[in-house]
Amino acid sequence: MGLNEAPLLFNFEVASSENFAYIPMSVRFNLDRFGLRITLAQWQLLPLEDRKLLARFPVDEGVEIEPNFDHALFEMLRTHANVEPEWFTPEEAPAWRRTDAVPDGVVQQAGLAGLPTPGIAQWAELEPFKRYVLAKLSRKPEGNHDFVPAMKEFGAAG
Repeated sequence: MGLNEAPLLFNFEVASSENFAYIPMSVRFNLDRFGLRITLAQWQLLPLEDRKLLARFPVDEGVEIEPNFDHALFEMLRTHANVEPEWFTPEEAPAWRRTDAVPDGVVQQAGLAGLPTPGIAQWAELEPFKRYVLAKLSRKPEGNHDFVPAMKEFGAAG
């Protein structure tokens, strides 16, 4: 599978990514799939075109992981920051992959935001990448400013 024609950004990310100053969800997804961690400072050392290129890698769950994402990231970081990403072991069965239960973090974020929690059927109907995004935005106990806009954009806000 090839690269997307344009960087993958949700509408809620356009303003919050501030022209790729922050790591888009598509890049976070691929970092998590590969078990790679980079800092915001490392991300911001990459030229804008490199950041946009990393956001063009596919995020489809059912396909083989695009093998060039990690190679591209390593080369970009070596060239522009003289560092390498950290490795970690990806979670084997993350909560966002389950379609029979809404993750606790999503339930908590919905409560903090005053939104109804998505029902199990509604959760199951979301594309895997959208479930990943909502779970990622819900990983901390305090409210996330992108959670409500993401829920609305995904049609999960009631």
